[in-house]
Amino acid sequence: MRVAPSFALAISTLLAACTALDSQLTVFADPAKYDFYNCEQLAAQRTTRKLREEELKSLMDKAERGTGGAFVNVIAYKADYTEVREDLKLIERTARSKKCSSPDNWQSNSAVR
Repeated sequence: MRVAPSFALAISTLLAACTALDSQLTVFADPAKYDFYNCEQLAAQRTTRKLREEELKSLMDKAERGTGGAFVNVIAYKADYTEVREDLKLIERTARSKKCSSPDNWQSNSAVR
């Protein structure tokens, strides 16, 4: 019966190590998840996922301050945080391929003199 906790810890550690790599590979998110979304839907999803990312980051920071915080982060928050980050990457990639406007490519209404 002691195999289950060891296995869970090993899987959690493996997932945490995998998330350190900033690659195009997605573990939790479906690569075609946002293909049929229009630009407005993508913008709404980006806002929602950004808020969730900030919420999880706050919870992870709070857990770090407590005893066993790193363990709590890996078990409780890391998988969700990874999923949100992958979703955001997919949203950005899809928005770029559809040539949607985003905060990165918004143009100003004022002229440069």
